[in-house]
Amino acid sequence: MESTSQMAIEQVNIGQLIMTIRDTQVMVDRDLALLYGVDTKVLNQAVKRNISRFPERFRFQLSDVEKDELVTNCDRFKTLKHSSVAPYVFTEQGISMLSTVLRSQTAIDVSIRIMDAFVAMRHFLANNAQVFHRLANIEYHQIETDRRIDEVFKRLDANTQPQQGIFYDGQVFDAYQFVCDLVRKAKNSIVLIDNYVDDTVLTLLDKRADNVTATIYTQHISQQLQLDINRHNTQYPAINVEHFNKAHDRFLLIDDEVYHIGASIKDLGKKWFAFTLMQDITTTELINKITAE
Repeated sequence: MESTSQMAIEQVNIGQLIMTIRDTQVMVDRDLALLYGVDTKVLNQAVKRNISRFPERFRFQLSDVEKDELVTNCDRFKTLKHSSVAPYVFTEQGISMLSTVLRSQTAIDVSIRIMDAFVAMRHFLANNAQVFHRLANIEYHQIETDRRIDEVFKRLDANTQPQQGIFYDGQVFDAYQFVCDLVRKAKNSIVLIDNYVDDTVLTLLDKRADNVTATIYTQHISQQLQLDINRHNTQYPAINVEHFNKAHDRFLLIDDEVYHIGASIKDLGKKWFAFTLMQDITTTELINKITAE
């Protein structure tokens, strides 16, 4: 059974611990130590023993002015007011590196949660750019308690999926994470219509819940793909793959939602592509069209 402290940590809204300092999204060492279940001193000592892994773009120390602003705007840091040592803050890359030096399962699990929070925040801000345009030149500490930021975190907690957007070349992880989130939210079924499929697509679909069925419709099932499917299905929940050559575009059907995807799933983020949640088309309608062929 989990301890009370572990349960409390799991309930922490990580999104509210992320702040912007020097135009960079960061987390303070004290907050990270709390999440990892270690003392702040222990966390920073582990970093110092592996300092070559933490260049300044991964971790930097606040100036006295920045520390004072932090104390003024965040009540949880009021004990820093009389401290002679300014805290360190970690960027997303630095937090990812922390799990390798702390070397515990807790550190790995917490780092994954934090990475998800950073990704979710980027997705939300990118898809609501107009809403936040007026805030572009305002420091984060001046608006941390503003109702609009509170609404951001409420939306992040609800894991709201954007209905349309564009991923640009190089956004491989963000695009992959977006599709993973769609796969994970499926309750009953996933159907992928994509003419270009390889074993990486099978791996992605394995992120679905155990009771969720998965079917792929593709125009060409090569000998290698069939071999990969057979090997996959002997070890993991089966993915059904059917021949279908009537589709030009790609579609991802999550329960009764139909997403139009501008790129093959195996090539996410390699080039620009758009996605759209299609409001007037249902999964049943598309499946009926396929089975009627």
